[in-house]
Amino acid sequence: MNDLLKKLYKSISSPIIIIGALFFVFGFLTWISAVLVPYLKIACELNNFQSYLVAFSFYIAYLFMSVPSGWLLEYTGYKKGMTAGLVAMAVGSLIFIPAALTRTYGLFLTGLFIQGAGMALLQTASNPYVTIIGPIESAAKRISIMGICNGVAGVLAPAILGFIALQGADELVERVATMSSEQKNIELNMLAERVILPYLLITVSLVLLAVFLYLSNLPDINAEEENSSADEGAINKTSIFQFPHLLLGVAAIFLYTGVEVIAGNTIISYGVYLDIPISTAKFFSSFTIFAMLVGYVIGIVSIPRYITQNTALVISSILGLVFALAAIMTGGFVSVMFIALLGLANSLMWPSIWPLAITELGRFTKIGSSMMVMAISGAAVIPLLYGRLADIYSAKLAYWIVLPIYFYILFYALKGHKIRSL
Repeated sequence: MNDLLKKLYKSISSPIIIIGALFFVFGFLTWISAVLVPYLKIACELNNFQSYLVAFSFYIAYLFMSVPSGWLLEYTGYKKGMTAGLVAMAVGSLIFIPAALTRTYGLFLTGLFIQGAGMALLQTASNPYVTIIGPIESAAKRISIMGICNGVAGVLAPAILGFIALQGADELVERVATMSSEQKNIELNMLAERVILPYLLITVSLVLLAVFLYLSNLPDINAEEENSSADEGAINKTSIFQFPHLLLGVAAIFLYTGVEVIAGNTIISYGVYLDIPISTAKFFSSFTIFAMLVGYVIGIVSIPRYITQNTALVISSILGLVFALAAIMTGGFVSVMFIALLGLANSLMWPSIWPLAITELGRFTKIGSSMMVMAISGAAVIPLLYGRLADIYSAKLAYWIVLPIYFYILFYALKGHKIRSL
């Protein structure tokens, strides 16, 4: 019996399983914001721009924390650093409890920022780990496998929280419109308190995962040594800024994360804008993430056996252009489904851009990875711009913002990743 338990522990504590569990956490806490946007818009009485501060507060932490995360990982190593990231995310989740009790939007945003800071540390460690743990030409396949872990959580998270937090939201919105200020505060306070139990459970889960990770046998890796076979391109380089394919890749990640979050976080509000009931629209973000899962499976099957990573990126960016235009030119449920299909277009962008950008960095791999993670802050800025455009024009016309982004990603796939000198 003891031998069986030891074998079971050894199998679940293998590096790929542990990193897969971390990507599940990424997905759960990242995509849960798809429900938080419309939920807090009602509970805290916000406009579109204010509600998209949810994504801004979470992702802007990447801008401030990614480079410090790289320094911290140099000091602590990967395992202790990722453990610290999980603890930080648990603290951020715990802040949701006083935020819900007081219905204070600023506290919600504070909790999201701390969660994002912990996530930045985890991403800085885990993405290069997955990229260099095997051959660089099949990195997109491994990242796609991690994407499935992320996506499964992404399907579950909004569905679960949506069921809890947005239950009866249509009727509530109608009722509060006719209530006195005192009655409205009582109803909205009760709505805000719905997230207390879910976030308490999230906090406990993150702490338990942190303990398991700390006690696991996850080995530290040396990214520079693992990438030494491609170090020839870095021999005569003295600065990370001498790698134009990386810098262009950082810009691609900045823009890509923005459209990914737009596709997942705006679709519920977009459905409501099209007069689809919240009771139905609350499931739309799960459609987007399901489409991403389909894309990840395609990546696992096809890369690198049938198509290369940059070919996958070319196809993805073209699909993004087609689906975005179709969403703008159609209406109703059809338009919503084209927004959901952006999940399919987006699915292989991260797995493809990441290895294309950090290849041949050699000893600059860690700082390059930190810059790539820092670029995730695009998910903070670009959805906020979408929200502002939605307030000025309309939720549909605001989707024009994604078209130049997909054109840039197409440029990076065709030419940008090949540029090796300034």
